[in-house]
Amino acid sequence: MEIGGIIAYLVSLAIMAGIYAVFCLGLNIQWGYTGLFNIGIAGFFCIGAYTSAMITTPMPTGLYAHYVHQLFGFNLPFVAGLLGAALMCGIIAFLIGIPTLRLGEDYLAIATLGIAETIRLIFNNEKWLANGARGLMGLPQPLEGLVDQRYYNYIYLIIVLIIMGVIYFSIERAIRSPWGRVLRAIREDEVSAAMSGKGIFKFKMQSLVFGSMVMGIGGALYAHYTRAISPDAFTPLYGTFIMWVMLIAGGSGNNKGAIVGAFVVWGIWTGTSFVTDFLPYALKARAPFIRFLLIGIFLEIILIYRPRGLLGEEKKVSRLIG
Repeated sequence: MEIGGIIAYLVSLAIMAGIYAVFCLGLNIQWGYTGLFNIGIAGFFCIGAYTSAMITTPMPTGLYAHYVHQLFGFNLPFVAGLLGAALMCGIIAFLIGIPTLRLGEDYLAIATLGIAETIRLIFNNEKWLANGARGLMGLPQPLEGLVDQRYYNYIYLIIVLIIMGVIYFSIERAIRSPWGRVLRAIREDEVSAAMSGKGIFKFKMQSLVFGSMVMGIGGALYAHYTRAISPDAFTPLYGTFIMWVMLIAGGSGNNKGAIVGAFVVWGIWTGTSFVTDFLPYALKARAPFIRFLLIGIFLEIILIYRPRGLLGEEKKVSRLIG
């Protein structure tokens, strides 16, 4: 492979890892700091992607309108798509949190998983909403006219890293404030936090909404990078469980760990495709399962030698450490 091809591959890998890092940061707010066992990430992934897509694409017209069924098409800028995705995910998270946040951990996990799958099936079956199972294609990309399309990924990588950095520093400031310390107190001992006069439900709701808004931004970034989305992209494997592996591997309760875990796990996930290329022809059909096995082995090694993740949770939380 030529140097240019290797660099292009690494840039593409970094873009996807950065997008997954955004999801991990959102999940870290909910699980790492508050203890909310949310395994419905794919639902917010789906909502964020579709919301941004429908806000930024124009309404289909003419002959094309017979093939694409889309409820909205405002043709607004990329920033409007990001804000709309975050806002919509926040609203949905609030509505979901009202009946579910009073449930125990196990029941909350079951409820969020079921809700996420319901959201995916709605987009899959309701053609009038976003073209059903066919999905949406030709999504616009920010600043796409600045450079030749062959080099556009460099621009998008900068955009993803800037957004990831802004979210990271925003969460760091929030977590090291009194608000963040209340979330940690709820995670460690909910009863003691309640006895201290803290509104447990209110803070859990804030954590769920804030984390889900971050996930919505991640969904929007994914949609505009791939330029095509369909309900098949938001299955529990790629939309939920891989984020959990990333966060656990990097270090739950540590925002730097969430980012490191996303880059390491995604690097291994994409790198294993080269490993499976050397398999005998008879085993080629089992290549995806072998990749799952390699990811599982990697996670087990981390849990054995680094139970708290690659970085682990920081002890000092009252001030921002440079």
